[in-house]
Amino acid sequence: MRVEAPGRVVYGVVLDAVAYEDLARPLDAAVHALGDPAAAGSPRDSIRLYTAAVLRQQPEEPLQPVPLGEVRMATDDDVRVALRMDAFTGGDHPTGIPIGTYGAAGLAAPVSLDADFLLGPEAAHLNITGVSGLATKTSAVEFFLSSIFQAFPARKGSVAALCFNVKGPDLCFLDQPAALSDEDTALYARLGLEPRPFDNVHYFAPCKPDGVNLNTLRTHPDLAANTEPLTWGLREVLEYAEVVLNRDDLDAKADAFIDFLDDRVVGKEFHAPELQPKEWKVLTFADLEAFFRAIFDALENSHRGDLWRTHHIATIRKVRNRLGNITTRAKGLVTDDGASSDLPWGAFADRAVYVVDVAGVDPLAQDLVFARVISKLREHLERRDLGVDHVVVFVDELNKYAPSDGPDTYVRKMLLDLSERGRYLGLVLFSAQQFRSQVLRRVVGNAGTTIYGRMDPDELATAGYATLSPATRIKLATLPKGELMVRHPHFTQPVFVRFPRPAVLSGREGVERFPPAPDLPFDEAVARQLRALDPGVSVERVRGLVGGRREDDVRRALARTRQARPDDAFSYFTACLGRRIEPERGTRRATVTPLRDPVDPYASQP
Repeated sequence: MRVEAPGRVVYGVVLDAVAYEDLARPLDAAVHALGDPAAAGSPRDSIRLYTAAVLRQQPEEPLQPVPLGEVRMATDDDVRVALRMDAFTGGDHPTGIPIGTYGAAGLAAPVSLDADFLLGPEAAHLNITGVSGLATKTSAVEFFLSSIFQAFPARKGSVAALCFNVKGPDLCFLDQPAALSDEDTALYARLGLEPRPFDNVHYFAPCKPDGVNLNTLRTHPDLAANTEPLTWGLREVLEYAEVVLNRDDLDAKADAFIDFLDDRVVGKEFHAPELQPKEWKVLTFADLEAFFRAIFDALENSHRGDLWRTHHIATIRKVRNRLGNITTRAKGLVTDDGASSDLPWGAFADRAVYVVDVAGVDPLAQDLVFARVISKLREHLERRDLGVDHVVVFVDELNKYAPSDGPDTYVRKMLLDLSERGRYLGLVLFSAQQFRSQVLRRVVGNAGTTIYGRMDPDELATAGYATLSPATRIKLATLPKGELMVRHPHFTQPVFVRFPRPAVLSGREGVERFPPAPDLPFDEAVARQLRALDPGVSVERVRGLVGGRREDDVRRALARTRQARPDDAFSYFTACLGRRIEPERGTRRATVTPLRDPVDPYASQP
């Protein structure tokens, strides 16, 4: 609303409303109507009082009370001025990112966020809270990312998004268009956006334990072109041993031995005269197991006690057991043979989305993926060699990964560091959870923009929502899908906005249209991955090539082919696999006729 007075204009938003009549009690109303319910609606003298919060005053100084004046409904320009959007949506260099429309009495005024306060450098990060299934948290993030890709000014640099899919098929169909209603299409036009799916999407998912079928719901043949495996070897895992090892069971001695392996053994030429053999180059988990066995053999055959290079044998056995357990619990993500398939570090593309699907893997593997991917993003952004200037990282289920109580895990520390220092690098956290009160306060408190969908009444009763008016809390508990409450540094009061449905398939619709393919036999699964590199590869050629081969050798050759991405994938795969070695056939020796029939001493005598 807008209130005008001589020399002053005040903008406000209604928070609550009450009505007063000349009837003191409900009984008076019944008596006045003479018991006729139809007569109860007859006009009577009444007063309606609206309580409003001031959004802006012009001029802003000196600060004065709100004047008595005529109250008018706001227009589009009034909403733009009241929310201080005129500072970043106009001029020669606008930085507005449309997020929805503010509606009241038929009004549908576009509402935008300041890119400098959403992606940095002034402020950064966005957090969404709401009950599961009704708050449309995932849909809101999908729409916000689409709006950022279309409206983020090119002069501010390039931007990409990396999303972790942690729940079923939620983010598995971002490249597939959805059918929108006329209302949604009109809302896109009102915001100046095009309703289209993401043009450049890349999917990464760990393999299943067989090493060739992907552990994702995005396995339909029509979706295989941009879906790739995510597998890591010893080098990638050992660097983040703190994430995957049980911290309650590991002590400083075990940490020291892991550091020794990382600094001097793995991936390096290591000389050990006391071991057999003396020269080592540990590259894979299989090499590491052989290295451990050589240490144990050397200790058993020597008289030097239980120490090997100041490390006790019990510590070495403990580390060996823990590292060996990783390849079992995270099988499919962590490979024994060392052949890895990773994200395109250093080659991220502008306006591209990279989805890492970890919905179906072990929690230990999820923690490893979170820690390594975000740490690598930080490293490359610090060196400015990632390929883009800004990266939006979307993490759902923040209650699980950054809880307010419980142990201080590596993942929680990493998310806290991202929220506190990521904006200086261009690393921005978009997060979502059901219960904001149960998330580490420093993580959600660093979010420059906070959004609320439909809320649980018990959550609204916590102390964190005490600053909201009773009417606002009631509205939050009953919000329909597609409507959100937004807090932003430019907005002096929370504002309710409506956003259109994202122009991509939802998880449920995507699974119905593109049902996941069943797991294929080993040779057919290998052929499917090769066809993603070269559509001309046939199953028959692959079956004839890998038939009778060791599966570990086939997986190793396939991983090397994926890494190289040659023009002729089949020929490269054949060269990596090597020549088949046929067993030699020996000459059958002639038998010698015995001199007499052999006598069976246990045969019954006649």
